[in-house]
Amino acid sequence: MKKILLFILIITLCLGDAHASEFYAKNYIVMQADSMQVLEGKKIHEQQSVASISKIMTAIVAIENCALNTEIELSEVIAKAYGSAVYLHIGDKITMQDLLYALLLRSGNDAALAIADHVGGNIEHFVEMMNQKAQELQMTNTIFNNPSGLDEEDDGNLSTVYDMAILMNYCIQNPIFEKIIGTQNYHRLDKKGTWKNKNKLLLQYDDCIGGKTGYTKKAKRTLVNAAKKDGLTLICVTFNCGDDFNFHKALFEKHFSNYTSLLLFNAGTHIIDHYEFTLDEDLTFPVLKESDQKVTYQIQDERIVFYLNHKQIANYAYEYLKFPFIEKIITNFIRMIYE
Repeated sequence: MKKILLFILIITLCLGDAHASEFYAKNYIVMQADSMQVLEGKKIHEQQSVASISKIMTAIVAIENCALNTEIELSEVIAKAYGSAVYLHIGDKITMQDLLYALLLRSGNDAALAIADHVGGNIEHFVEMMNQKAQELQMTNTIFNNPSGLDEEDDGNLSTVYDMAILMNYCIQNPIFEKIIGTQNYHRLDKKGTWKNKNKLLLQYDDCIGGKTGYTKKAKRTLVNAAKKDGLTLICVTFNCGDDFNFHKALFEKHFSNYTSLLLFNAGTHIIDHYEFTLDEDLTFPVLKESDQKVTYQIQDERIVFYLNHKQIANYAYEYLKFPFIEKIITNFIRMIYE
């Protein structure tokens, strides 16, 4: 009987530990987009190999330096790819758009090499472009050594959850990037198949706008996601988290629950000082619950000036008072509130 009770006790303790460590992550961060305010985190500046979330940088460098309709003939450089791949063939012709979807949805290392070789002229120069972009974004603890994130033949790409959140914040402002990461299934332009997004959170969580997965033996699981709700955008990054999809969802829901939407203008046509502007949807602004924050506006010198609790937070000339000025004004609200 004692042996049975001991066995039950051991099982109970093991299950208890599993539950307690359900959302364990070696490093993680939750960042408010635009303002880049850190809402929560652990060891956010600790550097390590980041695996395939490196491809976020590969993608944005390509998007900013190459047209999507550019047709590329694949060279022998893709033969050097190993690990995750979409099985491209030397001599095939494929558009940059298809390559970017292969990169971000399927994490194709062959796609990464093809993109880098074409955009940079060679892999080495493309990696220089990646590091230059990192410097521009003030990713001070980041070093890129390749376009894929593999870390067996070199040190891999080294970064932190903080730096990767900065990168994601920058990238989701690009409509091409945001569209790609938010696509669940992509039909190739060359009619050679369909690619399904590996990011399970996109399917499991309605507020997720997309992200990127990663894994190597050295880096363990890495994951970046962005989510948007009621005008508030959050970014979550985790390193070495076994239940990372559920952890991201839990963190998003936790911090979204702390905010509510303050109505600024109803959808429809408004006239201010004989100037007419139209909003296709309600203009709202996220504020902390129970914070007693109030936004007002005044007309000053042909500009509309916004205040939060009597503190000026943004002002716009009349030409901005047309949809989609909403995104511009919300961005500035968030950025200026937390300065």
